[in-house]
Amino acid sequence: MSMQSHLAALEQRHRTLESELNDAIMHPSTDDLKIAELKRRKLLLKDEITRLSTDADMVH
Repeated sequence: MSMQSHLAALEQRHRTLESELNDAIMHPSTDDLKIAELKRRKLLLKDEITRLSTDADMVH
């Protein structure tokens, strides 16, 4: 898998998590722990995207 396709896949997963998080926040019955876990996973993905983007910029 190329770096670009890997980044695109990570960005898609980030958007999916953002959608899940927004849905969870809109439903008052959603457990706060689930919301926290979604936020944590989204942040980890964002950090990975940033790191890989920075690494890719350094190569070019």
